[in-house]
Amino acid sequence: MPNSTLTRTPVETRILDLLLPYHRTTEPGRPDPAAHPEQLDQIRRFTEAGEPVLFTLPGFPCKSPNPAKVLGHLPDEGERLSLGFLDRLCARIGEIYAPGARMLICSDGHIFGDLINVPDAHIDAYGDELRALIRRERLSHLDTFDLRHVHGELDYDTKRALVTEAYAPDLETLRAQARTDEETARLYRGITRFLVEDTAGFTGTRSALQRECRARAYGVIARSRAWGDLIADCHPRSVRLSIHPQRPGAAKFGIRLLDAADAWATPWHTTVLRETGGAARLLHRAEAERLGRLVLRDGRPSHYEAVACGRSGAQGLSGGSSRAPGARHARSPRWEKSPEYARYEGAPPPRDRTLSQR
Repeated sequence: MPNSTLTRTPVETRILDLLLPYHRTTEPGRPDPAAHPEQLDQIRRFTEAGEPVLFTLPGFPCKSPNPAKVLGHLPDEGERLSLGFLDRLCARIGEIYAPGARMLICSDGHIFGDLINVPDAHIDAYGDELRALIRRERLSHLDTFDLRHVHGELDYDTKRALVTEAYAPDLETLRAQARTDEETARLYRGITRFLVEDTAGFTGTRSALQRECRARAYGVIARSRAWGDLIADCHPRSVRLSIHPQRPGAAKFGIRLLDAADAWATPWHTTVLRETGGAARLLHRAEAERLGRLVLRDGRPSHYEAVACGRSGAQGLSGGSSRAPGARHARSPRWEKSPEYARYEGAPPPRDRTLSQR
């Protein structure tokens, strides 16, 4: 596009153009910024004031409690790549809008931890390591916010109750919405699926598990909405992002963090399988384990490297070669290149070592 055309394009449109390739939606993509008037208006409030654009993103709650899906309860390569992507996205905005942008990660694990059977101690450890990861990677555009910032020194059960009482919708109202509103119904089905998948060691029947998870799903959605409304109260001027699929024109903009075949996949429900060429895919641990070998970082399980016959795929979200000094790579199956992520090409990952090098 000629520079003169870029100059005439409103800056809020140019900023939204940077987000559109990563729109997380279950509907056909609409690359036209005009299909997202809510986000244009939210961005415009900052650009007209000449202030940094503030994005708020509820997410990064904790790892799934199911060891068949994840490598443990601490952040790993999935979070590292995702946070790096978000930081680079803010940096790209700074290249076209001088005041720049900031991303507030609003970790929501504590708000529904008891409903997803993850102890608060694991959620605290996940959040602490997330902040340490941001510092280590020097992700200067990112900040964090969680339930520890709310209601002082009260215990988590009391904090959950206070936030739920103040902001959560009535469960009967939510059930009625799930029967009449397709977006709510889709979210309910997605959360129910996650709860079923995340339940390990259930001794009852499959139908009993599904009934229990359907009941818990309404509670998770209600508290998630409460958390979102609390964030909106704390940060009334922000561009509201979501890790869940959102239709064009919705109040929140759904954003994909990593390449995955499943529109609902997130780093905290999956494990990263890396290609020798750098591409990163989100898969359940059991599947990634079948296709690759485990890689350690700082002595902890980090991700898998694909090991199979065939040609390696193209560069992915973090870009560059995944070959770290001293690390050996096997040839891996070919994945289709994700062109939108190829725009964000960074440095090779830090030094890793596979279990075969121990």
